[in-house]
Amino acid sequence: MPALIFDCDGVLADTERAGHLPAFNQTFREFGLPVQWSETEYAQKVKIGGGKERMASLLTPDFVAANGLPTDPEGQREVLARWHRRKTAIYTALVDEGRLPARPGVARLAAEAASAGWQLAVASTSAEPSVRAVLEHTVGPELAARFGLYAGDVVAHKKPAPDIYLFALEQLGADPQTAVVVEDSGGGLRAAVAAGLRTVVTVSTYTVGEDFTGASLVLDSLGDEGSPATVLADPLDIHPGRLVRLDDLERVITRPHPPAPPTPTEEQ
Repeated sequence: MPALIFDCDGVLADTERAGHLPAFNQTFREFGLPVQWSETEYAQKVKIGGGKERMASLLTPDFVAANGLPTDPEGQREVLARWHRRKTAIYTALVDEGRLPARPGVARLAAEAASAGWQLAVASTSAEPSVRAVLEHTVGPELAARFGLYAGDVVAHKKPAPDIYLFALEQLGADPQTAVVVEDSGGGLRAAVAAGLRTVVTVSTYTVGEDFTGASLVLDSLGDEGSPATVLADPLDIHPGRLVRLDDLERVITRPHPPAPPTPTEEQ
């Protein structure tokens, strides 16, 4: 049966600006770290897959020495784990408080796919509790229970490596030729394409200017009544309407794969 696989951050909700960034900064304050990422700085950090990995980018020799942090790898892993647990708790509380509105069309399209018997999943390199909270907030607990949820440290390599999507396909028993991913970033797109998956991109706050070569369709959202989708690139002539529907995804599946995105010389 066909499968519809969503990324989480920037796809289910535009989580980075309203959720992850303030959660990182509150964590830094609570741990007495002299760091407050601006929106401009964070626009670069989001290119690093995984929250712990973003925090680890702080651990330069000068920063470690100035803040009395462990210098050995095991000690640094323990510190990062403490920071990340607290950051995840802060972020989850923001989700529970309704601070992160769902992106248009996600709940509608997921319900349509569920009714048609499609498999549903979320594949993300963010922490599993955070992803689960966003999913339930976006589609409701009943529909969320229909999803496979694959997140966090279940794979060795974060996006743009394809590991999380390969893992999701394996767990679902899904054929990549009949699966569609919804992503929002160039790194996520490269991960999905490397796993052999056709990808629809809905751009988000921090990804609007990225290169989406290799996507089957690029839009500003999936669209809802009162918030219609705008097509930004349609290389396969899918021609969706104001709302992306299941038959649009079926056309994506039946079209050839678009040209693959370029391989960057250096990953973030």
